Amino acid sequence: MSATPTWLNYNHLHYFYIVVRERGIAAAARKLRLSHPTVSEQIRALEHALGETLFFRGGKTLVLTDVGRHVFQYAEDIFALGTELAETLRAPLATPRVVGRPLRVAVGVADVIPKVIARRVLAALEVVETPIRLTIRQDATVRLLDDLARHTLDVLITDIPAPPGRTPRVFAHALGECGTEFFATRELAATLEGPFPRCLDRKPFLLPGSANAQQHALLTYFDQHGVVPRIVAEIDDSALLKAYGEAGRGVFAGPEALGGEIRSHYDVVRVGLAPQLRERFYLLTAERRIEHPLVSKLLSLGHDVFDDAARAAATGARSQGPAARKVERTSPKAALAPARAKHRKGESGRRDS
Repeated sequence: MSATPTWLNYNHLHYFYIVVRERGIAAAARKLRLSHPTVSEQIRALEHALGETLFFRGGKTLVLTDVGRHVFQYAEDIFALGTELAETLRAPLATPRVVGRPLRVAVGVADVIPKVIARRVLAALEVVETPIRLTIRQDATVRLLDDLARHTLDVLITDIPAPPGRTPRVFAHALGECGTEFFATRELAATLEGPFPRCLDRKPFLLPGSANAQQHALLTYFDQHGVVPRIVAEIDDSALLKAYGEAGRGVFAGPEALGGEIRSHYDVVRVGLAPQLRERFYLLTAERRIEHPLVSKLLSLGHDVFDDAARAAATGARSQGPAARKVERTSPKAALAPARAKHRKGESGRRDS
């Protein structure tokens, strides 16, 4: 190959950038509205100009070489600056145009992660005084892991640690964990007889999809307690699963750290709590040592999401006393009785007014 030039064809660099972002030449060609051979030729021209190989083939996919990853990082900066320039020039004349360049961070969120968990973790970036530019991508964990390895993502929020034997390696940093809470509409909860979790036997249940680590944990938990719920649906998306639960289609489980929000937002009640059934969340990075300042902030402040929830749960249990802490061992139907009586009293008061 030729020596590295002093001038770079940025059209060729842009095609390379799109190929990496779209995970292949075919997808990039569709996005650019060009033919597959045209895009391939532009990549070869860039490799010839740089005197380096940017990709090697890994099965049916293109994988960046070490030099390719290095070039892509520069390409990201170059085209991000171009976007910022265009946005700055589009700003009203009265708006100051010379501002500090924002610190960029690209975050992947696995599609099995509850949106509220992701939002709370990412809230750690709201206290950063430096201007930032946040990019969030949601997808299946396996695809986001590929993006993390290609350095198109700085960090990935997921529910599983780094897969063993993965090449190139990724590193898991524990973000937090909590117990599992079980929810149902008041009408469905009223049909659950006996102590928890026996009350779930042969009752309709909404199970997370197989991509969710919690599916196996739930099935193991039921097996250990001799409970065989009637699985009415397996749903990958956590928000859709809760929407089905809100409609009364079945009992469903969620992180204890979100219990209050789930009950309030979806108008459901707690039918049981399994503190030993842990839900765990991780930040995955491509480097063992975190050097990106915003990723470090996510890890240090992201723990607060679970620490605050644990303190709130402990405070609530102490304030309610021993009788309230026995609720999980009683029938959900019996536990609902005081609430139904209060609800009927309120209805009576409204009719009298």
